[in-house]
Amino acid sequence: MNWNRRDFLKNTSAATLAAMAAGIPLTNLLSSCNSKSNHATADTVILLWMAGGMAHTDTFDPKKYTPFSKGMQANSVLSTFKSVPTILDGINFSEGLQSIGNVMDKGTLIRSYVAADMGHILHSRHQYHWHTCYKPPQSVSAPHLGSWIAKELGPLNPVIPAFIDIGQRFTLGEAEELKAFHTAGFLGNEFGPFLIPDPSAGLESVQPPVGMSSSRFEKRNKLYYDLISKSPMGEYGSDYQKESLKRSMEQAYILLKSPEAKAFDLSQEPKEIYDIYNTGKFGLGCLMARRLTEQGARFISVTTEYEPFKGWDTHDNGYTRLIDMKKQIDGPVAQLIKDLEKSGRLDRTLVILASEFSRDMMVEGRPDAKVQEQVEQPDIIQDIKNYGMHRHFTDGCSMLMFGGGIKKGSVYGKTADERPCKTIENPIVIDQIHQSIYHALGIAPDTNYLVEKRPFYTTPDGLGKPVMDLFS
Repeated sequence: MNWNRRDFLKNTSAATLAAMAAGIPLTNLLSSCNSKSNHATADTVILLWMAGGMAHTDTFDPKKYTPFSKGMQANSVLSTFKSVPTILDGINFSEGLQSIGNVMDKGTLIRSYVAADMGHILHSRHQYHWHTCYKPPQSVSAPHLGSWIAKELGPLNPVIPAFIDIGQRFTLGEAEELKAFHTAGFLGNEFGPFLIPDPSAGLESVQPPVGMSSSRFEKRNKLYYDLISKSPMGEYGSDYQKESLKRSMEQAYILLKSPEAKAFDLSQEPKEIYDIYNTGKFGLGCLMARRLTEQGARFISVTTEYEPFKGWDTHDNGYTRLIDMKKQIDGPVAQLIKDLEKSGRLDRTLVILASEFSRDMMVEGRPDAKVQEQVEQPDIIQDIKNYGMHRHFTDGCSMLMFGGGIKKGSVYGKTADERPCKTIENPIVIDQIHQSIYHALGIAPDTNYLVEKRPFYTTPDGLGKPVMDLFS
């Protein structure tokens, strides 16, 4: 079935209201239905999200390089950047990612992630699937990966929110669709993300507005509770959901008064370190993630931010756009890994760099499941705006994993060297990624809650299995 944005939004909104009104018994959510697991190799997860579709052949899985020239054959272009060596023998990255390449002895490169076939490709639907492990729409609001982790493990520091999301605004295109997976769903608001749209203003997220007295803030806080009671949550929400919302507000209030709030203040960072991270919002988000990890955050997501036709969403000017995107991520990602290792935290911190799918110049979808074309790509390239990976490609995507028990200096999976550059060895899908993360954290694969009188697992039907070859 080909879902459009209206269908997606309508069904996910209905699922959210259904979850609120479901009246899930509190006893069912006090503890999950799962066997216990004590093999954890990680305590914290940092997800570095390349929103918009990061082309594997122009980043971490380069193929034959063909420089731009007017009149060139589009089908002849596999990579628009030169291939450069990494610290790993025989493993190259695309030009512009040398700093990350120099820390790959501390992690694993995955070259065989295969995104789901969901018909007509929408970024928000694939992002929903990646972050929740469930294809939309669902009859209930599926929890975000970070919410599962927050619920199962709780905070490392009760003052710091267990799940923090950095860098995504909800005032852009597809805002409501993005909100659909930035939620704890039926698990309750207290396990949802603490949102920091702009890390450079992170301290403002944990302070009352300038000029507001404590007594005035108390009055506003009480007014907020009154407004909530008259909202759809107050009218339709179950007792559990109402209590969860109240607890989330109490946690935020505690943070406002705590010394740990200084972790959100990037101005306290030494200038020489700050400058390395200061490549934009994403780079500063990586710096904040490091600081929050030091203070006991459990799950932190840092995104390059999804905005249609911006960032990695390269429907045109793919080559020129990626020059800038690489500058945004290369230094900060590498420095984050170095800083975590230097502090001794990398061993217990699982860092993941991923995107919803990849890109190709000629194939939309995958070779055996092509979908409706969304980009006009001329067969003969006359303008540099057509030089780049502009179509959505789901059959060969790259990911990086560091720390948290992951192998060091390893490569998993392989894609073909000729178009279509699809996965040909060790394909890995999203339920395997999620269960590998849960495995590192010691969360059992059969973890579930009874929702609508049926078990709702961390991965669909509880069938997901971790990829043990990723672990040392």
